[in-house]
Amino acid sequence: MIDVLVVDDDFRVAEINAKYVGKVPGFRVTARAHSAAQALTCVQRGGIDLVLLDHYLPDRTGLELVHRMREQGLGTDVIMITAAGDVATVQQAMRLGALHYLVKPFTFAALRTRLESYAALRRTVDRVGGRGVAGQEQVDRIFGALRTTPAPSSPGLPSGHSEPTTDLICGVLHGADEPLSAHEVAARTGLSRSTAQRYLRHLEQAGRLRLSLRYGDTGRPEHRYAWVAP
Repeated sequence: MIDVLVVDDDFRVAEINAKYVGKVPGFRVTARAHSAAQALTCVQRGGIDLVLLDHYLPDRTGLELVHRMREQGLGTDVIMITAAGDVATVQQAMRLGALHYLVKPFTFAALRTRLESYAALRRTVDRVGGRGVAGQEQVDRIFGALRTTPAPSSPGLPSGHSEPTTDLICGVLHGADEPLSAHEVAARTGLSRSTAQRYLRHLEQAGRLRLSLRYGDTGRPEHRYAWVAP
């Protein structure tokens, strides 16, 4: 499990974000904080893998908190979730090592996509780290794991298809280490298998996914889907 600290000065927003995180498989919220001081104390205690961090906090900004964390040698990963959309703040977040920057208001699908890509990054780093030294291919895979660019879904979506669901499925497949079946996609997204199959079929026909077949003991091939880079 990936342990998450949710930081937001608004108690209601923090609770909503925590509930969102709890819906994503592999993630759990272990602490909430409503100020930079509270957040720093939580991180200092240890056990936090990821901080979902608001920028506008009552005692100091979120980025000031990140800077303080780095000064103390705390390398806990950070995803910014904030209404601050000015370029200067975004650039500073990048320089301080924020892995993603999500602007409020946002959808659950948008947050889930970023959490899925973060989980993919951790899996990739763990796999590559076992080799001791990373070549260019492995480095590219590490950096590529954080990309969350969804497949173009509008115009041209079939009737009954939505952009958030399309983005959600694309994010899961983009972050996957290997091709996934419709059953696996359904499990990771919380969708029904029939809905997952319907979206996967459309995305494959649109050229966004690559279809392969896996033959098992039953003789009936299992359809598996892999992300195709644009």
